[in-house]
Amino acid sequence: MIESLAVPSRPLESAPAVRAAWPKALIVMAHPDDEYALAATAYRISRELGGVVDHVVITNGAGGYRYAALAEAIYGVSIAREADGRANLPAIRRQETLNAGRVLGIRRHHFLEQTDSGFEDDCAGASWHAWDCALVRHRLAGLLGGDDYDFVFTLLPSPGCHGHHRATARLVLEAVADLPEECRPVVLGAEAGRLADAPCAFGGLPEDALTRTAASTPAIVFDRNAPFGNQPALNYQIVANWVIGEHKSQGLFQTDCGKHDAERFWAFAVTPHALERCRELARRLLPTGRVGDFFAGL
Repeated sequence: MIESLAVPSRPLESAPAVRAAWPKALIVMAHPDDEYALAATAYRISRELGGVVDHVVITNGAGGYRYAALAEAIYGVSIAREADGRANLPAIRRQETLNAGRVLGIRRHHFLEQTDSGFEDDCAGASWHAWDCALVRHRLAGLLGGDDYDFVFTLLPSPGCHGHHRATARLVLEAVADLPEECRPVVLGAEAGRLADAPCAFGGLPEDALTRTAASTPAIVFDRNAPFGNQPALNYQIVANWVIGEHKSQGLFQTDCGKHDAERFWAFAVTPHALERCRELARRLLPTGRVGDFFAGL
């Protein structure tokens, strides 16, 4: 287990000195580059709202060798063949994550260095057995107990998604459920998509009550097309593209530039009053975010 500190550059906009940092958010993802799903939201929180964002990466990213050939000329080592990729990619992808973290203003990165077996659809049969889940649970419990996070972001564990993402969401929800109710941060499942496409209705996985959401529609939707201040030609899609560009080893990922203009977030029911607390976050994100269906008319 390796932990490192990414030192962010100076925020573009400083929050008022009289206000304590809010919100404090923890991102927990299975792989390097998964933070892309909430890149604009993380940037807005850390760079513009004066909040704090920390980042946990569970796996070492060694399974990302399939489309890495293009980056071999950049890094000067073989990473596209499985044996070479598994040997060389963990250090490369760790540095790529730190580089992306400097863009997003991440305060601390925590690398748990678990085995990345590549794409798996069976959460229980692959991800949970390949990882040292006791260590992951211990580290998450330590982070949640040692810092007063307001929100924890992970990827939405929809039925068709990567098994590692569903395993990560389950571990996060377990860790939060172990806290006293009054101490629980709101857990949000993130999904990057297109505003032109209707969001999925996700109420939880049928076989897993802990994944139940407070509403089947997104609680918050962040529009990446929103402009920066008085610069209508510049928007938060640029931030998402910056993050993609830092993960050069992931060749296919580069084709996502400009593809997704919505960051959607579903609130899990494990935390009491989760939707009400999301409303406050949505108000802080506005006007660059917009409120989900639950808050229409409020």
